[in-house]
Amino acid sequence: MRGFFMSDEELGKKDDDHKSFKNGAGLRQPNWHPARVPPRRSLKRIGIVLFVAVLVYLFIKNIPVLGPNPQMHRPSYGGSELPTNADGRPAHNRNPSSLSRSKPRPAKNAPERTYNGPVRFLELAQTLHAISGTRGSMVTNRNVLFVASSLKSAAMLLPMACQMGVELRNYVHFALMSRSEIDIQELRKINGIDDSCQIIFHDARPDYAQISTDDRMENAVFRAFHHVFNYMHPQAILVDGSSDEEPFFLRGAQQHSNAKKNTLIELPRKATTRLMWLTKLDSQALRMWNKNHIDILIHAVPGASGSLIRLLRSLSDADYTSSSVPHLTIELPHDIDAPTKRFLESFAWPPAHVYNPTNARFLSLRHRIPHQRMSEEESSARFLESFWPAQPANSHILVLSPQAELSPDYFHYLKYSLLEYRYSAASTYQHWDRRLFGISLEQPLQLLDGKEALLLPSLLKSTTSGDKDEDEGETSTSFLWQAPTSGAMLFLGEKWMELHDFVSRSLEAKQSSEPVPELLTEKVVSTQYPSWLEHALRLARVRGYWTLYPGKDTAMNLATIHSELHSIPEEYVSQESSKPMLAEDASEEEIENIRQKIKTGLEIPLAPVSLLDSLPNDGNLRPFTDLPILSWNGQPAEVDTINHLATKYATEFKEKVGRCDTTSVEKQKAKENLSTQDLFCTTD
Repeated sequence: MRGFFMSDEELGKKDDDHKSFKNGAGLRQPNWHPARVPPRRSLKRIGIVLFVAVLVYLFIKNIPVLGPNPQMHRPSYGGSELPTNADGRPAHNRNPSSLSRSKPRPAKNAPERTYNGPVRFLELAQTLHAISGTRGSMVTNRNVLFVASSLKSAAMLLPMACQMGVELRNYVHFALMSRSEIDIQELRKINGIDDSCQIIFHDARPDYAQISTDDRMENAVFRAFHHVFNYMHPQAILVDGSSDEEPFFLRGAQQHSNAKKNTLIELPRKATTRLMWLTKLDSQALRMWNKNHIDILIHAVPGASGSLIRLLRSLSDADYTSSSVPHLTIELPHDIDAPTKRFLESFAWPPAHVYNPTNARFLSLRHRIPHQRMSEEESSARFLESFWPAQPANSHILVLSPQAELSPDYFHYLKYSLLEYRYSAASTYQHWDRRLFGISLEQPLQLLDGKEALLLPSLLKSTTSGDKDEDEGETSTSFLWQAPTSGAMLFLGEKWMELHDFVSRSLEAKQSSEPVPELLTEKVVSTQYPSWLEHALRLARVRGYWTLYPGKDTAMNLATIHSELHSIPEEYVSQESSKPMLAEDASEEEIENIRQKIKTGLEIPLAPVSLLDSLPNDGNLRPFTDLPILSWNGQPAEVDTINHLATKYATEFKEKVGRCDTTSVEKQKAKENLSTQDLFCTTD
């Protein structure tokens, strides 16, 4: 500034006066002092500088806006500016939630969800790399994944995940794909999850989740599932399928499930009270959750409208939240009672309380045309033709008698038992499925001849509980019996197809043989049961199959077979059997005896309780190796005994029915899957 206000001559002179000399040398007068600027000139210069500075500030402050004001469309982030890169995009933050943790925001100042940038998962890689010990790189493993986006859904899923982890049958994982900023440790604490739950947690939230659009969050969910799938290969993914969960999350989960064909289990709202039994299944059983299907088949008989209506009402009142609604087929006789007609006109299937957005009907009514009474062969063929499994390994049939009545939890027990005894890792490894003919809902009290009572096996309480100090009484237990039943039994699809083939070849052998082999004419099964049950028993005896029956305490919560309105199967009706139970001139004593007989009929009354409460062993299904076994005639037996009896009966059947000579028996055709051709040498 000094140079700006001085002339050139003065500038040169002043510079000479102030010029420094090296090492202090040069001419210097002894009394010399530095020149000082007069005070008035200094104040003048300071004032000019301040004036110029004010002008510059006012000019910058009042620059006109030449375009749209960016403040009009810029989202507000609650007082903290979002760091940006040179290109104007939000800079990646190591901690996605740190923007708001420093200063809480009220709900009215919630950020606008407009960010749709690239997706990054800042916390997911660390936990995914740490689970190599679970063999997640293998397609088949023990990993089960629970996933939530909504904190309300997380509160529902975490207790189930904890219970499954305590069972120690699976590696249980929980992933959070949420907008929430909650810390994983805080989420665990709020829901009472500690280390005893054996849960592996994964933070699968993307960066800037709170300000992301729904499309970005949906894409983030899909990509998170993709990363988890590559590192974990979960056998089943469990999510909250109710309206409590975020829509973008369910869309992303369903899209990934469709792309990878993995098992996605969408749990209903009351899963913690209705479906806690699924926490006791292993990963291989859960993988088949959506891949198996059950159909229901009812063979109505004339004059039993009351029993049929009672059965259909109990079916409608049951809970089907564990699976898709089964298809229902009702075989009607030629003569339909008027009450049955009226009831079927208003009968809706699926029931009104079952979620059915397409309003599809899963009901088939089949009315018989011939009026004349059917023979045993015709009745068996017609009944078995009512169902054919499209996928033998995954399609099964529940056969119900009109005299049956079911509890609300019957379908849960069927699915629980089917997944455990047909699809679990233990079942596959020990080949339980090869011996399992079906699963019964009733506990029989008589042998199939209808004459003698069935002595039900039991177990010691000390054996079931492991407490030696407890009173060593006996408790009811599930058991394996070689004889099937027709009251309420689920037949596996593979065994049903094999039964089809067996009946077909047996009828052909019966027609082409003279005389008819005794094994095809003898009646082991009482005429109070349908004729097809005789064929089912023969197949079970020749193959060594067995049926799973529930214990008494469990059967009371599943089904009962009423005897007061029992009707003889049509193929066994005769003039003698159709006579009234009482003559017109019966005495009071005879009437009272019949009344008491009907009142105290052989049946187990229903006493519905929670499924897990009705099952022994804390709700865990016992392995086949721990269950008692009964031969077809009700005698206690071991596996070796069943094998010996089956081999003996098969040899006799091949010789007398299959017309196999000694040489053929010794060579023995190889058993084909779903076929009984090896039992018949005269048929192809």
